[in-house]
Amino acid sequence: MTHPIIAREGWSRIVIAVAIAGLAHALGGLWVAAPFWLIAILVIQFFRDPPRTIPESPGAVVSPAHGRVVSIQPTVDPFSGDPSTRISIFMNIFSVHSNRIPLAGEIVGHQYHAGRFLNAELEKASSQNERCALQIRNKEGALVSCVQIAGLVARRILTYVDIGDEVALGERYGFIRFGSRVDVYLPADSEIVAKAGKWVLSGSDIIARLKQSPS
Repeated sequence: MTHPIIAREGWSRIVIAVAIAGLAHALGGLWVAAPFWLIAILVIQFFRDPPRTIPESPGAVVSPAHGRVVSIQPTVDPFSGDPSTRISIFMNIFSVHSNRIPLAGEIVGHQYHAGRFLNAELEKASSQNERCALQIRNKEGALVSCVQIAGLVARRILTYVDIGDEVALGERYGFIRFGSRVDVYLPADSEIVAKAGKWVLSGSDIIARLKQSPS
C-alpha cells in the first residue's frame, strides 16, 4: 500500500493552519501573518511522510521510528517475559512520526496500556507512560515486540494493525502525534547494529539482525 508524502493524520490540521495564515495575510498583510505562516510550515513538516527504501537483508530488523537511539539495554520482553534487548528510539517534533513495522511476519500480540505523559526520553516512560505494544512473529518463529509510547506532549497513539494481520518489513502501521518514543524488544541473541546516541530512519535503517537458523 502506498501513502501520500503528507500523512493523512495531518490533513485536517494543515488545512486549518493554512486557512488561518491565509486569513491573517488577507486582513493584516505579510508581517501580521508571518507567525501564522511559520506555524503552518511547522505543521506541514511535522506531518511529512516520505517514502522509505526498505532493505532486503535476511534477519534484518528495521527501525520502527525516525529518531535518536536513547537507550540499548538488556531487559525482558513485555509479552513473554523472556530475556531480551531493548532499543529505545526518541522522536522529537522534527522527526517523521509515521511508525513502520520492524519485522516481517504475523501480529501475534496487541496490548494497550493507559498511563502518564512523562518526558519520553526518561527510562520510566517505558513502564509508566501511555503505550501500545505489538508482538510480531516471523516465519522462522522469532518474536520481536514493538511499543509505541506517548510523550510529554503526545496525546494520541494511532495503531492500524491487530492480532492475525500479516505485515511486511517497513510497512507503515501507526502514528504518534508530537514528541514520543518507540521501544523494540529483540531476542537476547540478536546482533545489535544500532548505536546509542545515533539517529535512525524509520523503515530503512537496520537496527539489529536476528540469529539465523541453520539451513
